[in-house]
Amino acid sequence: MVIHYKCPNCGADMAFDSESGQLSCPSCGHEETIETLPEENIERKFDEGEAKEYHCENCGAIILTEVETTATHCGFCGAPVVLADRLTGDLAPAKVIPFTVSKDEAVAAFKKWTRGGRLTPRGFMSGERIKKMTGMYVPFWLYDIEGEAHVQAIGTQVRTYQRGDTIYTETDFYDVFREIDLSYLKVPADASEKMDDVLMDKLEPYDYSDLKDFRMPYLAGYLAEKYDFDDEQLFSRVESKIIPYIDSYISTTISGYSSVSYTNKQIDAQKKKVYYTLFPVWMVYYDFDNKEHTFAMNGQTGKVVGKPPISSGKVALWFTGIAASSFVVMKAIAFAVGGVLW
Repeated sequence: MVIHYKCPNCGADMAFDSESGQLSCPSCGHEETIETLPEENIERKFDEGEAKEYHCENCGAIILTEVETTATHCGFCGAPVVLADRLTGDLAPAKVIPFTVSKDEAVAAFKKWTRGGRLTPRGFMSGERIKKMTGMYVPFWLYDIEGEAHVQAIGTQVRTYQRGDTIYTETDFYDVFREIDLSYLKVPADASEKMDDVLMDKLEPYDYSDLKDFRMPYLAGYLAEKYDFDDEQLFSRVESKIIPYIDSYISTTISGYSSVSYTNKQIDAQKKKVYYTLFPVWMVYYDFDNKEHTFAMNGQTGKVVGKPPISSGKVALWFTGIAASSFVVMKAIAFAVGGVLW
């Protein structure tokens, strides 16, 4: 993989200067450290012959594999895929979290998970109907974000006291101002059109201490989907994820009041850095009741997410049990107070 550091001033390729310990632009003389160079000025490209790109003609998915791979199957629809193009210049991932859960471990973990469903059908709980389990790297964007909040509010403090037979309520009003700077590191958003966003969000959290610089050998034995959405297209979704946390933090800074009424609240989130990253996911396709059910497993932690089928019979028994328990409790209370419950 080739990495180009582009000068923020003129766009020329920068080179590392051993004397200054910084990146130096031979064109305009601008200097920058690798740590402070904006991510958008770092270009990562595959070497010629380093990777192949497969296009599934059945569902449209685009899959990346090692160059030695000659044929594979689509991780989404299972169709055979044999059309290959060499990658020479497509954006390569910056980071990857490698798989730590093997296929055998994934199968065992999924079977254990199926046995934990209290309301799932008995046949589903056996875990023996796995049709296919595919290990694939799902594209994510990780955002480093700087946030600012400007808040104006009116806080009240209410005091009640009594003098003689008269009860008094005294209310004091306060103008409240807050200016808050917040930073959020590596906020994830999946960049795959075919992956369900809710499903991918539920796979979190990933342990970022395992983040590695991307290298093609990490893909050996697995599939890797190419991103469908760039970081600009997904930023609004990331904002919607962090704003509730900013709101919650603002609330913790305003305490000691009987009530707080906001008159102005401005929250601004700016993208500082972004990383094109691959996360490990086991996709599990499970046959039950003449239907294929899709589940996802975090390939780093083994966490399973998805909607298992529900047994209507078990649900009925569960509600019957609740009703019977409630009846027993109410009868005991009635007996204790000397009443009669029919």
